[in-house]
This record gives sequence, structure tokens and C-alpha cells, in this order.
Amino acid sequence: MSIEYSVIVPAYREKLNIKPLTTRLFAGMGPEMAKKSELIFVDDNSQDGSVEEVDALAHQGYNVRIIVRTTERGLSSAVLRGFYEAKGQYLVCMDADLQHPPESVPDLFKSLRDHAFTLGTRYAPGVGIDKDWPLYRRVISSTARMMARPLTVASDPMSGFFGLQKKYLENCNPKDINSQGFKIALELLAKLPLPRDPRAAIGEVPFTFGVRTEGESKLSGKVIIQYLQQLKELYVFKFGANNLILFGAFWSILFFYGCYQLYHLVF
Repeated sequence: MSIEYSVIVPAYREKLNIKPLTTRLFAGMGPEMAKKSELIFVDDNSQDGSVEEVDALAHQGYNVRIIVRTTERGLSSAVLRGFYEAKGQYLVCMDADLQHPPESVPDLFKSLRDHAFTLGTRYAPGVGIDKDWPLYRRVISSTARMMARPLTVASDPMSGFFGLQKKYLENCNPKDINSQGFKIALELLAKLPLPRDPRAAIGEVPFTFGVRTEGESKLSGKVIIQYLQQLKELYVFKFGANNLILFGAFWSILFFYGCYQLYHLVF
């Protein structure tokens, strides 16, 4: 049976999460969807037993494989590598840390039947973020989201839980996509040739964002700087270089807004 659905998981030192993610994902899909699905881990040469863990799951009958990169690094380039090598025409990206519930993946694939691009959103009525998620992470995420909103109508452009129809990626020049950025969903939302009708372009699937139980967070000061650089490039791409002063003022306002929110959350 041919593959229709591909799930891409960028990973670095995530051995302990590979088995629970794989088993939960295929269980959530059910037997019919699972027959038409593949799971691809893109690993940045972790050397932590991830390869052996994936091989063991493949021997148990799961359609899972791992791509080990030895000369490249970075989340965005890992996601793109998986997308381009995927066999399916419906692609979903999710984190390896189980903060994105594997059981929600079928809902993203269902949405992709009607939309070119689908986001898992944390900002829909009735859903939210785990109460144990650190306060500083909430503030950083909220501020970064507000800074990205002029680039897309999506409610959660910072989400790493998203999917797309592969044909739209194939219709975009790979040289136009910044593979060094950290928020690849935002990059693709801004640059892919999506339908002009927003109802056909972007779908959203609510989900509750969990907390990491194994492994380490990849967020760092360097990642934040990379995000700001990515935002600058995307603003120029979409609005032109002449508007950079305006957007600089906009970012400054958002920075003080973030500080204000942090102050009230703490005090």
C-alpha cells in the first residue's frame, strides 16, 4: 500500500522519547491510517542510542526510519530534510519531546484534506498550555507570537506542530526558504505559494501543549537571536526593506508589552 501520510520529527538526544512517541502515534492513527503512514526521525548525530531504538521499533513492525545527519545542524533544516525525503503527500511535523500529543496527528491530517497548511494551535477556546510550563517560557512564547502576527493570519504561527500538502513545498524554490531559522512553520507560512482564499489556505486544530518529561529543552539565547534575525528577513521579504524602521518601533512596543506582562505575572 502506498504511503499517503508522513510524520517528520526533528530530534537530538531524544532516545527516551522515541518509543512512546512511536507507539502512541500509530495507536492514535488506527489500523487503516497506520497502513498508509510513515514516521521519520531526523537526528543530528545524537549518538545516544536513537538509531538502535528506531531499528528495534522497525523490527516490531512500525513503519519508522531515522535519517542521521553528520554535517548539518538545526531544527529547520532537519524538518525540511524530512519533508523532501518523505513519501507521503500529506506532511506533519511534530516535536520529539511529546509536548505535541501524538493522538492529535490524525486531526491534522484530516484538516490537510481541506487546507493547504494546517497548524496545531494553543490559542483556541477551551485549550491551553500545561500549568507546569515555566513562566518565562510562557512570556517568551507570547511575545514572539505577537511579533509574528503581521506576517500571517494564523493564530499560532510559533507552533512547531503543523502540516502541509507537499505539492506546495515542491512549488516553492528551495533557495527562497531559510533553513537556518528556528520557526520553520512561520517561514513556510510566509513564503509558500498558498491559496489566496484563507479558508482553503490555513486550517487550525486545537491542542493542549504539554510539558517535557524526558530530554532537554533546545531553547537558548542563541535561538532567540536567530528568531529575531529570521523575523527581520521575513518582514523584508513580505513588506520590503523600507518598512524596517516601522517594524523596529513595533518590536520595541512588543518588548515593553512583554516586560509589562512578566511584571504582572510575577507580582
